[in-house]
Order: sequence, then C-alpha cells, then structure tokens
Amino acid sequence: MDAAARSCSSSASGNECRYRYDEYKETADWLLSHTEQRPKVAIICGSGLGGLAELLDDKKVFPYKDIPHFPTSTVQGHAGQLVFGKLQGRECICMQGRFHFYEGYNIHTVTYPVRVFFLLGVKTLIVTNAAGGLNGSYNVGDIMLIKDHINMPGFAGQNPLCGHNDERFGVRFPCMSDAYDRDLRALAKETAEEQGCSSFLQEGVYCMLAGPTYETIAECRVLQKLGADAVGMSTVPEVVVARHCGLRVLGLSLITNKVVTDYDSNEKANHEEVLKTTVLRTQDLQRLVSHLITKI
Repeated sequence: MDAAARSCSSSASGNECRYRYDEYKETADWLLSHTEQRPKVAIICGSGLGGLAELLDDKKVFPYKDIPHFPTSTVQGHAGQLVFGKLQGRECICMQGRFHFYEGYNIHTVTYPVRVFFLLGVKTLIVTNAAGGLNGSYNVGDIMLIKDHINMPGFAGQNPLCGHNDERFGVRFPCMSDAYDRDLRALAKETAEEQGCSSFLQEGVYCMLAGPTYETIAECRVLQKLGADAVGMSTVPEVVVARHCGLRVLGLSLITNKVVTDYDSNEKANHEEVLKTTVLRTQDLQRLVSHLITKI
C-alpha cells in the first residue's frame, strides 16, 4: 500500500495505516543504493525554508514521487524532494517539504521520513518550522530555539508511537523530557553569537495544533496560559519519532507572525504573510544552521 492510499485512512486509530519495518528499510536501501553519501545529520525544512538545501555542494536530488513508499508534499513553499549533499564540508540530507495532518495524511505517514533517516545512519535531526508568536516579547523575524513542546494532537491520542512497538526502532515508553538536546541548544546559542544572530534569537516552548485553520483568539489565549511561546502545525510528531529512534534533536522556529489575541484587532494570519517573512530572515537562518552543522 503506498502513502497516498494510506492517507485516506487518516482518522483510523488502529494499525492498518502503519508501515512495516521492511517498507522503511526498502526506502532506506533504495536511497543508499542511489548515492554514495552517508550523512549523519538530517534537516527538515519548514514553510519557505527549503533554501537551506540550495547551499549544499555535491548535491544529489530525489523527488519524493521517485522514492519507494515515500509520501508527497502538497503545500506551497514545500518543494517535495530529498537533497543529499555537503554543507560546509559536512555530509547531510535536507528534506525540502514535510508532511502534515491537514494534508489528509495519518500520523504514521507524517513521520515516515524520520525512521528512514534512522535507517540511513543519521544521528542528529534538525527541524525547522514557521510559527506564530504567542510570547508578547517576540518579534516577527525572531528565531526561537525550541526547548520543549506541547503536543496537542497527542492529548487526543494522535501519537505516532501508538500501536505495536517495534524494538528495532526504540523502546515502548520513551522519555520526552529531554526531547530537544541541551548541548545542541548551547551550540546554537554560541553559533548565533558568532554569526551576529543573537539579537533575534529566542528560546521557548513550541505548541503543535493540527491545522489547517489558524488559531482563534480564545485558543491563543489558552495556549499562552499553558506556557507556549510559539504555535505551528508540524514538527512535534517528527521529534517524537526521532527521540524514539535515539536521534539527537535541535528545533528552530522562525516567528513569521504574531498571533491575534485582541477581539478589536483587524489583523488576520495568512500563509502569504508566513512565506513573505521567511524570505526576509532566510539568509540569517541558513547562516546559523550551516555554521552550526560544522560543530555537530
């Protein structure tokens, strides 16, 4: 069964939408047979942030549609391809375009690439996303280091680890209190200082909602009370699976808009604003990640 067929059962809670170990392995083996590169770092590029992959040298590009069992991305700002190459001389793999609940994919499809990365030999996952700023002290264009997350879909039972646990990937009950690697965050802060990015670097809690609607005013107020500093529609399921597989994780949110919390406001969140802001800050984020990767 391919990814498109699985996506139409996204509301199912059983195991019929899950992938088998040999499917993940078939994808990984296919990729390994088509490139000599063996990256230890993978980067998932969020909305409008796929330009990171353009910085790679010795590129080998694989459109998602050509990769066995791989899903396809349908969102504007997501190119839909895996790019192997070298960033500052360091082999890595960039995922230009991720998968989301709101595209109709089930949670196992959303997280499919992460287990493939694990089988490729990746040890560190860098996740980036575009997010709305909940913290009143944040400005549009700030980059937030993710120190923790709130998994709203997980509260409703949408956790990618539900169902049978395959010990070849990880343990039944993985710890999430250390989901975002403390040493990697320290390296990111150090690199931001060196690259002149520290003035717009924040550190906070990311909350995931399923989307595709942007948040209501009441929802934003609730999330603020819960301690969330930024909100988006991705990242958390990928991080959960990465930690289950034992990968180190660094998360970066680009604050592309400030959420609306005033009923008298005429401001409205929209995807075009998100993409416009990513263009303005893309070079800074690329510089931060490309220099950080040399230290991992």
